Amino acid sequence: MGARGWSSVRLGFVICGYLAFFCGEMLPGAEAGCRERQNPNCCTGRNNECFEYTRRKTVCYCDTYCQKTRDCCEDYQLVCQISAIDCVVGSWGPWSSCTSPCGVGSTERSRQVSVPPRNGGTPCPDLKQRRGCFGNNAICSSAKEVAKILPDSFKRNFKDPWRRPHMLMKEEKASYCVYLRLKQASAACKLKLWSAQLVRERLVCAECQSDAMSKSDRCGGDGLESTRTFWAAASVPGCHGSWVRESSSKGCHCPPYSVLFV
Repeated sequence: MGARGWSSVRLGFVICGYLAFFCGEMLPGAEAGCRERQNPNCCTGRNNECFEYTRRKTVCYCDTYCQKTRDCCEDYQLVCQISAIDCVVGSWGPWSSCTSPCGVGSTERSRQVSVPPRNGGTPCPDLKQRRGCFGNNAICSSAKEVAKILPDSFKRNFKDPWRRPHMLMKEEKASYCVYLRLKQASAACKLKLWSAQLVRERLVCAECQSDAMSKSDRCGGDGLESTRTFWAAASVPGCHGSWVRESSSKGCHCPPYSVLFV
């Protein structure tokens, strides 16, 4: 092949190169997208594995989150939004009872999802609602009582030496014990030896004896289960606090170094 032939071949390569470049820029091939993905074509939520490469080797996504980040593939709307299913919820259930039987508390209600959202459908609305409430249970009057206590050294079940034989004796009622968990005690309680033992989270046995009982056969302020009530030390000014009743026992006596209701 002569020099003229080689020149013609080189010229042909140059022309083809220009044409290939021109065709690639002016007439780009179809963009790859969600339709070219293997199943599933589309993904819910944020899924970094749910992507495809474009012709320019850039990454585009086919998950719901791409609508926020604006990096969806070109055919996302066409392929993924056609099968979008919005969330459907049921009706609200009843309001729960107030969290506080006495005073300020809260109550809530909920509803269930009937149809979960799919393929970028409308997300579910709130499934729980909460609002304030004011408990006014029948036990609230007892919760307002303040127990007055003394150390068990003040045992009052004793024989009165000055009682006349003809005087009627008061009907003796069986005592009972209440076990209460201390939740708070004021600083003044440290002034006396017996009240200094009334410290937070200590379990205290308080005995209700016959002389301290009211007409309802109970001692005032003997506490409520799962509800904080209040107490005051009768012989220590300024000593007071709160406790929660844990259990009780009839016909019993508290162990030494306990307290009495007065």
